[in-house]
Amino acid sequence: MSGASLPRVSIQTADFDLGAELAALRAQDPRVGAVCSFIGTVRDRSPGEPGCIVSMELEHYPGMTEKSIEAMIDAAHQRFDILGARVIHRVGLLAPLDQIVMVAVTSAHRGESFQACEFLMDYLKTQAPFWKKEQTPTGARWVDARVSDDAALAKWGIALQNTSS
Repeated sequence: MSGASLPRVSIQTADFDLGAELAALRAQDPRVGAVCSFIGTVRDRSPGEPGCIVSMELEHYPGMTEKSIEAMIDAAHQRFDILGARVIHRVGLLAPLDQIVMVAVTSAHRGESFQACEFLMDYLKTQAPFWKKEQTPTGARWVDARVSDDAALAKWGIALQNTSS
């Protein structure tokens, strides 16, 4: 399967294999000189509260979430000279150490891949329609967007929309 025939966005409950995903993304494309990826994992802590997260549950609106992320990838293609991009985001019940998100980008040169990967991740953290609930020893709580995530997106000149992350 070549990178061109891969879906650009997958929302799934199953885990993913980074090596297999990157191999598929760059397969049969001799223009690719750089591959950049980011993997996010579930932490066992919130800021200031080490070891307090027992699990995290992610919800989304099927169809709407994929459409939002597809638009984000289109924006990355317009901003950066990239060849391909793939975003996988898991939903459902996850435990600390579980992989939760993968962003991967290919380009001819590393600079474009690094920038596009960071751009996509900053967008995902603030604008993608996901809702996260952490389970702690004292009960469940919804996770609010962080000011630092908003600031990361603002550096790209993107106006914030009201979407939880």
